Amino acid sequence: QVQLVESGGGLVQAGGSLRLYCAASGRTLSSYAMGWFRQPPGKERAFVAAISKIGGSTNFAGSVKGRFTISRDNAKNTLYLQMNSLKAEDTAVYYCAARTLLTSSNYVATAAKEYGSWGQGTQVTVSS
Repeated sequence: QVQLVESGGGLVQAGGSLRLYCAASGRTLSSYAMGWFRQPPGKERAFVAAISKIGGSTNFAGSVKGRFTISRDNAKNTLYLQMNSLKAEDTAVYYCAARTLLTSSNYVATAAKEYGSWGQGTQVTVSS
């Protein structure tokens, strides 16, 4: 089973940028379609972005489209989330996840139930 560790979160002013990292160990990252989710205070976990095994396909939540970019470096076993033009409503704990079921190369998973391995999360706080 793959283990995931997020990093890169922190406090940033509205309009600023952050880059989140998700380091995978135990299994090669290229075996998994990957995703980012977030959980704001007092709310449920929600989909942010997802990417296929080899990075050819991506999907974004409407609230982040055009501001966030998801990418992966399978050689470095690392998933990224570049977040630009941050808003106060982006404040949340951000989680990366790996889809552990058999998946075609270009499949993008957007539902939390499709993912079997999760990191512990990293806090992102955007001050207005």
